[in-house]
Amino acid sequence: MPSPKKRVTQADVAALAGVSQTAVSSVINDSDIAIHEATRQRILDAMDELGYVRNQSARSLRTSKTHTIATIIPDIGNPYYPAFQRGIQDVTRQHDYDLILYNTDELESEETRCLRSLEERQVDGAIVVLFHHDYESLRPLLDKGISIVSLGPHDVGELTLDAIYIDNTTAAFQAVSYLADKGHTRIGMLAGSDETPPRMSRIEGYQLALDRHHLPLDETIIRGGGFTEHGGYESMKKLLRLSPRVTAVFAANDLMAIGAIKAIREEGLSIPNDIAIIGFDDIPAASLISPPLTTINQFTQQIGHRAAEMLFERLNGTVTGNGRSVEMPFELIIRESA
Repeated sequence: MPSPKKRVTQADVAALAGVSQTAVSSVINDSDIAIHEATRQRILDAMDELGYVRNQSARSLRTSKTHTIATIIPDIGNPYYPAFQRGIQDVTRQHDYDLILYNTDELESEETRCLRSLEERQVDGAIVVLFHHDYESLRPLLDKGISIVSLGPHDVGELTLDAIYIDNTTAAFQAVSYLADKGHTRIGMLAGSDETPPRMSRIEGYQLALDRHHLPLDETIIRGGGFTEHGGYESMKKLLRLSPRVTAVFAANDLMAIGAIKAIREEGLSIPNDIAIIGFDDIPAASLISPPLTTINQFTQQIGHRAAEMLFERLNGTVTGNGRSVEMPFELIIRESA
């Protein structure tokens, strides 16, 4: 029976790199000791050659950090979130941290479970997208010293968490105003899941646009459903049964818009000649479907990247004190569906 392979030690790495073990330890633990870049690279090359595996438990004991962060997202199947997650991952990798992903499927029970898991699991920080819990529910995590950045409403109160957001109300206002400016007077809305922050703020923008253009508000042409292709399809089917028929639709995300397009086509109607449609998010499929979808681009990967930067500013101590709110840009992308 072959003998077990000997564990590679810091002393082995030091010997191969021709440096002191102190220098190796400094590189492995990201200490403040100044190491020449050429020496650092030689140590990293030696670690790769020997297959050195860092002892994360020992590192955590020395630094009082787990070097792990988590994200909570509502729907991993929505193409918005992989791009958001990629932006987070790019920054996390730069800081040599591990990343845990929680997916709630837009369920309040799962959101509760994930927050409880964060309390129990040792993480240094979290980036969260919450549909059912408000910021007060994050207080237990903050009290445990867990840094948090939330994608959501910008009013963080006195809590020391950071928020990153786009102005959903203004974005929705611009989308619906574009339809009104094109001459549409009966504009429906696919609003998404009940009582979620995106739904409420985008309905507000929809209503403001109708008011600005002196169009009546008809609650019967605002439809809910999940933020999914199926949700958009079913909600659009219900809209199409109403008379008079809507001539345009604003969907609170692109997946619902794509589902709506399928429903419209099944009725033998043309887009945008019979019904124009605008989405929200600018997921990759938005420019590939026929006709290409007019939509709001949130620059999703940039949001994830900046959210992670904000988190590490907290973790590294470069930012302390009151919570921050950072607004990110958006852009109405005009294509052929409206």
